This record gives sequence, C-alpha cells and structure tokens, in this order.
Amino acid sequence: MAQLTVSEIDLHYGAAQALKKISIEARPNAITSVLGRNGVGKSSLLRAITGIQPISAGSISFDGTDLKKSAPYNRARAGIGYVPQGREIFPLLTVKENLQTGYAPLKAKDRNIPETIFELFPVLKSMLSRRGGDLSGGQQQQLAIGRALVTRPRLLVLDEPTEGIQPSIIKEIGRALQFLRDEMGMTILLVEQYLDFCRELSDHIYVMDRGEVMHSGPASDLDDPQVKRHLMV
Repeated sequence: MAQLTVSEIDLHYGAAQALKKISIEARPNAITSVLGRNGVGKSSLLRAITGIQPISAGSISFDGTDLKKSAPYNRARAGIGYVPQGREIFPLLTVKENLQTGYAPLKAKDRNIPETIFELFPVLKSMLSRRGGDLSGGQQQQLAIGRALVTRPRLLVLDEPTEGIQPSIIKEIGRALQFLRDEMGMTILLVEQYLDFCRELSDHIYVMDRGEVMHSGPASDLDDPQVKRHLMV
C-alpha cells in the first residue's frame, strides 16, 4: 500500500514557471491519470515526483515521508518506479541486460527478474538475447515498463506509455496496468493524452492546463464538455 501526496508545488526552469500550486494524490490500489495538451507541465510534474527536477515550493510525500531532499536513486529505493517518455532503453544492451539495469536500487538477494514481467509481456522472454535497439517501438515500451517493474515498485509512474504505439500493444499495456492494480495492489500514476485509454483504466483523473490543475474527478468526467475544452488542441 503506497500513497503519493503532492501539495501545492511550484517548479521553475530558470525564470520560467512550469508548475503553479499543483496538488494531486495517487492512492493505493488505483490508477490515477494526469491529462493535458502538450507543454502544460505534465512531464515536469513527473520529474518533480521522481526527483529529477527540484521543486521551488510545496511538498511531495510518499507514504507520509517528505521527499523534498531525497535524491532520485533514494526515491527508487523507496519504491517509486519510473517509465520515462520516449522509453530511454539502452539500444546496444540486450533485453536481459536492459532488465538487469533495474537491479540498481535492489539488495543483492532481490536481484532477479520477476516471472510476472514475462507473464505480462511474453514477447520479452522470447527476445532476451536481442538488442534493445532491434525491438519495435511497442516492444521497447514493454521493455521499459518491465525494467521499472524489476525494481519492485510500490508506485509506478508512467509518462505517455501509449505514445507512438500500435493498438494491439496499447491493449496489452492496459491489461498489464489493470493486473498490477487489481492483483498486486500497486499504486499507478499515469500521464497520458489518449483519452480512451484513460477513460477505460483510470479510477481518478486530473486535467492540467498552463501549469495548473484545472479539474479533478472520476474518469467519467472526460465526457464533460467543460473538461474536454482543456484537452482539445
């Protein structure tokens, strides 16, 4: 059981303010989605949560522990797994070696690849000796999620996992996230632009615009015209 609480955070890149008084929660056994157009601050929010970018005000806590001074590797050790936008796998390493890079935050006794990963994404087991760069975009996305799962996260954070992915693999990723929530009790925070994917999976949504949260509510709110106007290009 893992809860993330983000309270009124600001984030700046130099003089430019990317996030303004953002507050969200990601609750245990739930999929929470953050939606918005390009450039509204969604990825900046995830960089703040994972510790890649420092916040300039507010607080971020995980299971009641303040993360403000916690380095990214300590957040990984605390149970925060991150699947970055663009996947960022290692193209010259094999699938197996890519998965093994997830060992970094683990104690020696835990340094193995859980069989659950191959049950969720069978293609990875058949390609363990293939180089990551030889995989399709969808297979690389499955590999990036698998690598995060190797770290044994209690909170899984994903940045646009459906971007540029074929529909069949989007469905596989959706089923995997449902399994992680329903069968493993994982807390999942998802940044997305694909509304149907979020409507089908999410327990709660936040809609961002210009660095601020404009709406918070159940996934069914995505059908509300007032919510949709913040999502239209």
